[in-house]
Amino acid sequence: MFGSLGNIKDLLKTARDLQGNLAKMQEQLAAKRYDAVAGGDMVRATVDGRCQLLEVKIDPRAVSDVELLEDLVKAAINAATAKAQEGMKEEMSTLTGGVDIGGLGRMLGGS
Repeated sequence: MFGSLGNIKDLLKTARDLQGNLAKMQEQLAAKRYDAVAGGDMVRATVDGRCQLLEVKIDPRAVSDVELLEDLVKAAINAATAKAQEGMKEEMSTLTGGVDIGGLGRMLGGS
């Protein structure tokens, strides 16, 4: 009659473990840095593992053409963000054993 209580206990322990692992992963993702460059290194963008923009560096030579500079900034940020998203996918795959858990990326602070 009470045999299923053991299963519930195991399920709750697994949920607590997953919650703890998610918290650790959020810390690890926040500490990771992903760089990307555009325009032959004229613009460099750095994002963290949660896809938050941390830094943009612009070579002064790129400032002479504002439209080009805008495109280079956008390209560098997009490339760095794509790297961070790929890193997040790899981390989530490790955490979940390859099982896709919808919404987990948002829980970790990504998109």
